[in-house]
Amino acid sequence: MISYNIQDIANIVSGELVKASGGKISYLLIDSRKILYPRESLFIALRGTRNDGHLFIDDLYNAGVRNFLIEEYPQNKEAYSRANFVKVNNTFQAMQHLVMWHRSSMNVPVLGITGSNGKTIIKEWIYQCLSPEKYVIRNPKSFNSQVGVPLSVWHLTPEADLGIFEAGISQPGEMEVLEQIIQPTIGIFTNIGDAHQENFTSLEQKIDEKLQLFSKVKTLIYCSDQELAHSKIEPLQKNGIRLFSWGASFKANLQIRQIVHQQNQTVITGSYLNEILSITIPFTDKASVENAIHTWSFMLLMGYANDFISLKLSKLENVAMRLELKEGSNQCTIINDSYNSDLESLHIALDFLSYQNQHKQKVLILSDIAQSGYPKNELYQLVANVVRQKQIDRLIGIGKDISEFGYLFELRKDFFASTSQFLESNEWQKLHDCTILLKGARVFAFEQIGQLLQKQNHRTIFEIDLNAIEYNLNYFKKRLRPATGIIAMLKASGYGSGTHEIANLCQYQRVAAIAVAFPDEGIELRQHGIRIPIWVMNPEEESFAGMIENQLEPQIYNLRSLIEFNKMAGQSAAKPFPIHIKLDTGMHRSGFLKEDLGELLEVLKQSEHVKVATLFSHLASADEPQQDDFTIGQITLFEEMSGIIMKQFPYPIKRHILNSAGIERFPEHQFDMVRLGIGMYGISSINAQLAQAGTLTSSIIQLKKIGKDQTVGYSRRGKVTMDSVIATVPVGYADGLRRILSNGVGKVWLNGHLVPIIGNVCMDMCMINVTGLEVNEGDRVEIFGKNLPVTQLASWMQTIPYEVLTGISSRVKRTYHME
Repeated sequence: MISYNIQDIANIVSGELVKASGGKISYLLIDSRKILYPRESLFIALRGTRNDGHLFIDDLYNAGVRNFLIEEYPQNKEAYSRANFVKVNNTFQAMQHLVMWHRSSMNVPVLGITGSNGKTIIKEWIYQCLSPEKYVIRNPKSFNSQVGVPLSVWHLTPEADLGIFEAGISQPGEMEVLEQIIQPTIGIFTNIGDAHQENFTSLEQKIDEKLQLFSKVKTLIYCSDQELAHSKIEPLQKNGIRLFSWGASFKANLQIRQIVHQQNQTVITGSYLNEILSITIPFTDKASVENAIHTWSFMLLMGYANDFISLKLSKLENVAMRLELKEGSNQCTIINDSYNSDLESLHIALDFLSYQNQHKQKVLILSDIAQSGYPKNELYQLVANVVRQKQIDRLIGIGKDISEFGYLFELRKDFFASTSQFLESNEWQKLHDCTILLKGARVFAFEQIGQLLQKQNHRTIFEIDLNAIEYNLNYFKKRLRPATGIIAMLKASGYGSGTHEIANLCQYQRVAAIAVAFPDEGIELRQHGIRIPIWVMNPEEESFAGMIENQLEPQIYNLRSLIEFNKMAGQSAAKPFPIHIKLDTGMHRSGFLKEDLGELLEVLKQSEHVKVATLFSHLASADEPQQDDFTIGQITLFEEMSGIIMKQFPYPIKRHILNSAGIERFPEHQFDMVRLGIGMYGISSINAQLAQAGTLTSSIIQLKKIGKDQTVGYSRRGKVTMDSVIATVPVGYADGLRRILSNGVGKVWLNGHLVPIIGNVCMDMCMINVTGLEVNEGDRVEIFGKNLPVTQLASWMQTIPYEVLTGISSRVKRTYHME
């Protein structure tokens, strides 16, 4: 890693330097939660629509960071006597300019990749083909944005044999900047599609924008079968760019002559430089074939012999695009990132591990790290540093290299020469009540460890996409003022998605508070490391002492609870305990009516052991436009009632009334806080394009041919009118698939088709009619998800998405994914 002194950086970005001391800077930091090397990092105080990095300077300074790129000095600048500040007009542009300068100083070939699909896969497959013979630096995961690209390119060093950086854009003007940062010498244009089309007037415009990445490349690889892309790319030859095309045309540099799909592999034959060549890849889907040919083209262009290329491509591995969080045995949680092991992806995985606080210990099972570019002793010293920084409790190292340098790790540690030796030791059986990160190079076959550690459940799986929840959370944040707090509603086990897993994410995203339905849910969250305020919406008098002990703040909606909680707070709390007063403005479920306010105020003034933190009410029909007059009436009444109460107290009291639908439809009434529930999971009252957070799937366990006029299921309700093929799927009403979906009312998504349920839904199974479709036992069946929205399933069930999500049985296995 190259180091710069703070004076160099100030000169590069034309900034004003207030210098306290010298120091070398090797790392760029934009997130105060991800400090690895405080003394060697430059914190860039970026400003967004809701977040401002300048607000975290104090936390960073206390954590040891000494170098800051800022737009304005802190008010008490003198308090940071050991800090170096570089002041610029725009920190985002300064970061980009700094990395442009860094890239310009590197005489290293760089491959730039863009297009609508396949960027990450192609990047990773080229990396696999070149590894371990070449030292390649690339974007971690899919860091291809205006921020992700400069953070990735910053890691480029003179020792690298190649840099590979993918670039994605969502609007015009972005690629011109990314080109100056990446400065590619070779390019791959993957394809063009509708992704992020909303900000472009046409596909032609989007192609033109993406092609700006290749304005100065020497060679550009692309598929000439894509007519629109070909028409835009071919004229680039006039600019001195060499084109390397592949496709069916005899004019292509690599003419694809035949593609033969076999059981688990595809044989691709082509003609290159008047020679017939072939490769075999361990995939059969169309996208993988296209990505493999791009990879093949690059390797041929680089001059590698086809025998070498063919061997590498035959061993291509799946690219894990996301981290996977699963329930393990012995009260453990498993984070599976066992498909690659390099330094950058280790940093990302450890960040994810660091905010999992549901268990007593954090355990890292780590294999040898290949192709780092560092001497082994330096590499494992870096690994030891980051393991210490992330406060990992135990390391299990697997491999000869990590075992050799085990003395560098200062924590509880065990080392094994191989995965088989670890499994034979039975040490894995002793892991209990811990979060376990599996991080291994593919050759170590860590999937064997994962299978043993994972809790065994039946084939039906509820997959929760944590990136989708984060995306939806940010969608609602953008509709709010920066100072408005978000209360994440995690009732009913997080709308069926799991409580502590979603709570960890919400805590990491700095929501103002978490709300649960009952005290035991809040106590469990405290036991699992949730530290932010937790509110209990249905407090029980017998639980008041436990609530105070665990700092769980109650919703108060009647005088009896107020009086009793005040008594308990007087016995147990050292200072006035925060409470939240619910006002009934028309929902008529719980809360104080307007005529109750006099008595409420009288009791509150006598309740010296509690303090009113917030006043709130609940909208009855914020998602129904025909009820808007009633909703506005509720808001008006809430403002009146809350105003009466607030005037009686000398301290500030916050207010909130908006739920998910209210945030979308009545953002002007956001007051001080809002409550976000179903919106986090992808349900919008205005049909906004939110991300589907949950996918419920199962699999076919049996296929059966039956004759005309035969029946299927209980009570013989499913009758076929022709010879048919019936598939049995192990999901039933005990899992949440209600009987109302029987006999064709409900459908599932299978291999690109909507397939009807036939017969009555059983307790543990249902049957679907797959006549005329190409299906096999083991094929995945989507109950709801990205192809079949939960709103559609709710419509068939004659209910609302809330009921569908909260009705998913606890016996259904939950898995969590995050890029």
